Formats: sequence, C-alpha cells, structure tokens
Amino acid sequence: MPQPAPRPAQLAFDELDTPLYDITFVVVDLETTGTSPDGDAITEIGAVKVRGGEILGEFATLVDPGRAIPPQIVQITGITTAMVCSAPRIEAVLPGFLEFAAGAVLVAHNARFDIGFLKAAAMACQTAWPAFQVLCTVQLARRILPRDEAPTVRLSALAELLGAQTRPTHRALDDARATVDVLHALIGRVGNLGVHSLTELIDYLPAVTRRQRAKRVLATDLPAVPGVYLFRGPSDEVLYIGTAVNLRRRVRTYFTGSETRPRMREMVTLATRVDHVPCAHGLEAGVRELRLLLAHTPPYNRRSKFPQRAWWLSLTEESFPRFTITRSPARDALGPFGSRASAAEVAAHVAEYCGLRTCTTRIPAHGRHGPACPPAVVGGCPANRSETCTGAAEYETAPRAVRDLFTGRSDATLHAMRERVESCSATENFETAARMRDRTAAVVRALRRTQRLAALARIAELVAARRAEGGGWEFAVIRFGRLAAAGVCARGVPPMPVVEKLVAAAETVIPARLDGRSAVPTADLLYTDPDAPAALRPDADLDDHYPPLRGALPEEAALLVRWLEQPGTRIVSTTDGYCEPRSSAGAWLSWLERAETAVRTEAAGRDYLVHSEA
Repeated sequence: MPQPAPRPAQLAFDELDTPLYDITFVVVDLETTGTSPDGDAITEIGAVKVRGGEILGEFATLVDPGRAIPPQIVQITGITTAMVCSAPRIEAVLPGFLEFAAGAVLVAHNARFDIGFLKAAAMACQTAWPAFQVLCTVQLARRILPRDEAPTVRLSALAELLGAQTRPTHRALDDARATVDVLHALIGRVGNLGVHSLTELIDYLPAVTRRQRAKRVLATDLPAVPGVYLFRGPSDEVLYIGTAVNLRRRVRTYFTGSETRPRMREMVTLATRVDHVPCAHGLEAGVRELRLLLAHTPPYNRRSKFPQRAWWLSLTEESFPRFTITRSPARDALGPFGSRASAAEVAAHVAEYCGLRTCTTRIPAHGRHGPACPPAVVGGCPANRSETCTGAAEYETAPRAVRDLFTGRSDATLHAMRERVESCSATENFETAARMRDRTAAVVRALRRTQRLAALARIAELVAARRAEGGGWEFAVIRFGRLAAAGVCARGVPPMPVVEKLVAAAETVIPARLDGRSAVPTADLLYTDPDAPAALRPDADLDDHYPPLRGALPEEAALLVRWLEQPGTRIVSTTDGYCEPRSSAGAWLSWLERAETAVRTEAAGRDYLVHSEA
C-alpha cells in the first residue's frame, strides 16, 4: 500500500518575506535512467538541507528503477544495474524524501528536470505532491551572471567559476553539495542589489528594466496592512487605484517581473509616488477603492469608474404608465443594467406578460388606450389584447403587476413565463422554448440583483462580524447599503465594547429621496422632516418615496452583500429584518441554475424544459 505523503507545506505570505538567511532550502539532485519522466525512472536521490549557510542534514540513497540502466547512462553516472538491484524502490524512498523536504524551498540545478521526475514518481505512487516553492539555479545564474562571465551555466562550469568546495561528479549527493555552493554564491551577488528575501529573489528572476526596478523605493515606507494604494503622476494626478491585503508587498510587485501587463508597466513609468489609505480589513479596502475610483476616475483603471453610466428600468409617471430606461433609478426601478440593450430586452419580455403598453403615445388621464395600437397578437402593443379600448382604471392592473414583480410582492408573472416555456416544449417547439427560457432567465437575474441589494439598502443600520484569519473579529457597520464604519477586534479582547465604539463613531448616512427632501437621522436613526405630510412620516410606506438602493452605489452594496453572505458572517444587531420578500426572485434560484446549466451544456431539450420547477 502506498504511504501517505507528509502534509503539504505551502509557505505563508509572512514566511515568503522572511530574510533569505532564515529560509530553509533543500537542494536536490537526481540521477535517472534517461531524460523523460514518462518512460524513465530515478536511480539515485541526493539532497542537502541548509539554512543561513549551515548544513542541517543530508539525504542520499540509490533507487531500484525496476529496469536495466542503459550503458550510456552507466558511462555518465557510474551507477550500474548491479548497484541498484538491492536498493529500495521509489515507493519506499519517496515518503522519506518528502518528510525530509517538508516546509522547505526546493532548489535544483535545472529544476524542471528534477522536479518533473519527482512529481511523476509521486503520481505513480499515488502520493500527493506538496505545494513546494521551487527555485532553479540555472534560471538564477542566467539572470545574475553576464554572458561574458558565464558563457555556459552547466553545474561543473558554475562550480568552478564560483569557487564551489565540492566538485560535481554526476552522483546525486556530490552534485547537490556543489549546487549548495553555487546557490550561496549567487545569493551573495544579488544581496548587494537589495534582494534580501525569497519574495524579492523570485521577483528578481524575470527581466525588468532598470528604470522600473529603481522605483521600488516607492513601496519602501508602505505598511504591511490591508488598504488602498494610489499611484500618482508628475502633476500629482491619480494614475491607478488598487487594493491589497498587504500594501507593501502588493505595491512592490509592480516594480518586478511579476507585473507583465503593458498598461501597468506604462503606468509605473509615469508614477512619481504612491499614496495609501490603511484599512481595517479587506471589505473596507474594497469599499474605499470603489469610492476613490468614482472620485478620481484614474486613466489606468478599467472598471468601476462610472457607476452613473448604469441603466435602470422604471415606469413613467403618467396615467397610462410604460417603461422608460434612464440613468437615474425611480421608485420600484429594476437594475442596474450594464447596457441599454439588455434593459430593453428585459422590458420587452416583462411588458409582454404584464400587459404593459409599449406604444409611445402620451394618453391623457381621461383618455383610453387602444384605438391607435395594433393588437398584441400581430406584434403590436401588449396592452391591446382585445378590440375594446381600455381606460386608466382598467389599465392600472398592468403597472401594478410590474411593481409587484419588481418589489417581490408577487411572482405570478414569472410563473406565466415558465408555463410558456413548458408549453412550447410540450409541443416540441424547442427553439422557441429555449428563447423564452433565456429571456425569462435574464428577467430572474435582473430581479435577483435588484431585490438582493434593496434588501440591504432599506435597513437603517446593520452591524455584522466575521472571524478574522488570524483570530479575533472583523466588524462592519452598514447603513442604508453603505459602509459606515469598519474595525477589527484582536483575539482575547471583548468584542462588544469595540462594536459600541464603532457604532458611535460611524458615518451618518442619509438615504436619497425621490422628492429631494432630506431625512434627519436621530436616535431612532430615521425621521422625516418635522413639517412633512403624514404620508411621509416613519409609519408610512417609505418604499414609495425612495429609489431601491436609497442612493447607495450598486457596486458597494453588492460588495457588502457578498461579504455578508460568506460562511461564518454573523449579524450582531440590526434595526430591521435582513430579508427578501417571499415571492422574490430568490425563490427561483434553483430554476435559474438549471437554466444556466442547460445553456452552458447546450442541452435545452425537452427533459429540462418540461420538468423545471420554481
């Protein structure tokens, strides 16, 4: 039976920033029966464990490859078939080597060759390969040594050039010892260039222009905390904004070979300094980034700069309402949509099933709808379903159905859409059924997006907490869909006093009203103006006087909702229930998942369409 591998030991970020003299390296070398891991096998493993220039241990063994060693390999290594016939098989050797190397950085000369053979052996033994960090001395030598000094990077040539104490002999342990000396000599050379940690050494390997590397000083004084960073240009303009869980480490990557995006390299060339905003945790950093993007609209950011360009689907304020697509959300609006076309498609599908008119004629309150519109059955206005003209009172059922659908008070329209899909499927009109299914899925997605965000935006105050990775708690105070305060509580510190201080110091959030009137926060968090009419007082239906998100940025509200929905997040306190209506699109998520699965697999067939259920 194959033995289980040691627990994979992936270095943490803090360990990656540890000085090189505190990093444990395991330098390994293999001898094999050939050059391909697919058809050849390991005959010898040699490894040396070092830290800070001191040898901590050695691992060396011959390995029975289970086959004869070719003569040309015997000539190179001196290892014969007779020498390995009594040696242990790789199944017995590999667990011991993995235990020896656990938690260390693997180093090899031409690491692709040696690590490739080791991974193939692990797969053959059904042993999990740990997530080692790997360093190749061939790659490191090519990066550090100029061609005129080192025309070749063969181990024997480097050992002679760099004064290695051990001479390579094509035996695994001797070659591993020689590679240790080469590694130490190469690290000594880059130390004078400011490379003192493993992260800096890995980042040094790719070729980077001298001008780009020289700007590493811009990250020197940044703290190693979560936050937002702002690259500024020659005129102090903001060029780029980003977030990081570790500001110093993230910004430093822009000046190394790990940054390969041409736009970012161009931005770094223009940058003259880096500002930062430290944050309590990642959620606050994400929110700060969104707000700063809106304030500065930096040229090198491609997303989230223009939330005001989103589209909303609303009903017009007239006696015979119809859909209008605008930039500003109105009461019971649906959105936001990324494009006007996607909003128009949803509007057309909803209007068809709700009987909302699509004609653009303005009808007075005493007028009637119908005379000038072709019947709906011939592609005309959906509200003209008979030859009888409709008055404003009779027509009111259509906009009411739309409002009930958008606010989640009723999903009867979704049921009608689904029944149409199943009817088309039952008559084997599969193309129409698939088209109707896709349109219905678009409606469900739009409803879910709006209702999910509106559920949070209507809450005057919600305090939530989730466990921090290192222990303790992360807190967020959310008011009307906006982050009003954020903080952390260290392990062992009573959390509730921290929560009380965060709430007391939280930002005052005044929700935006449709009529432009101000809402005055008090001890009860929200009262309307004292001289406001009774319909606008707290006991009235406030949803009639506010847009769905109460003025919150859609992307910020979405970020908060995702954070709240993560496993382990807890509600500490809330002024209102955090919930969605029973007939909201949330009840259709399973149907939506099946619809999206059918689209992905191009399997919009009868079985799915007939048996789908909300």
